[in-house]
Amino acid sequence: QVQLVESGGGLVQPGGSLRLACAASGFTFSTHSMMWYRQAPGKERELVGTITRTGGTTNYADSVKGRFTISRDNAKNTVYLQMNSLEPEDTAVYYCATNVLGFTRWGQGTQVTVSS
Repeated sequence: QVQLVESGGGLVQPGGSLRLACAASGFTFSTHSMMWYRQAPGKERELVGTITRTGGTTNYADSVKGRFTISRDNAKNTVYLQMNSLEPEDTAVYYCATNVLGFTRWGQGTQVTVSS
């Protein structure tokens, strides 16, 4: 059974940093690209970024480029989202996701709130 469990969210002041983690199980992690999404109140879920199976290539939404970094540790079956220079507009529930056998699988999400 595919499971994705996010952690690391919380309340942070503008300009601060957070690192989210997503622990994966139930599938061969090292052979799957991973994605981070977010959904702000009243808005549609949006793609934050992606990382390939080996971690050799990452892509980011323009809104987070230069501030967020996605990495992965295939030995730990974990993908990370390092978020720096956080802005109030980054407030959202953050989800990790992957496509397994043609279906997108989601974690439960972790709340990130950027506020002074």
